[in-house]
Amino acid sequence: MREARLEDLETLARFNEAMALETEGIRLDPAVVRAGVRAVFEDPSRGRYFVAERAGQVAGSLLITYEWSDWRNANFLWIQSVYVDPAHRRRGVFTGLYRHVERLASSPGHSGLRLYMDAANEAARKTYERLGMSHRHYLVFETRDPLRGD
Repeated sequence: MREARLEDLETLARFNEAMALETEGIRLDPAVVRAGVRAVFEDPSRGRYFVAERAGQVAGSLLITYEWSDWRNANFLWIQSVYVDPAHRRRGVFTGLYRHVERLASSPGHSGLRLYMDAANEAARKTYERLGMSHRHYLVFETRDPLRGD
């Protein structure tokens, strides 16, 4: 596990495109995705990417972003943009990434991990529960999503 570097940009962008297509049937604009990934590298306050390597190849990645909690005087780390290359699935790649950011989330100034997922993604739900996460009582609300047209 390591923090992603700018030279990982193309892989991260491809992973994001594949994840959107695989999980939600959305084809993302490659130029927009690359600009979005680059924006994280240019402004670390937006988040940090982490990658897992196997045999010298990036096998998986995730992005953490931050949510300030005035109730806790600390940041929650949000896990986003999770993707494991199909050739490396079911081999502990995501578990390694998760455990890495879990350690970060338990360091001073942090208040834990959060993520959201598509309610229909039963495989992801089982994975997150197996790692010790649980569904809380909060619901996520959002405005119209222009990518989905809803």
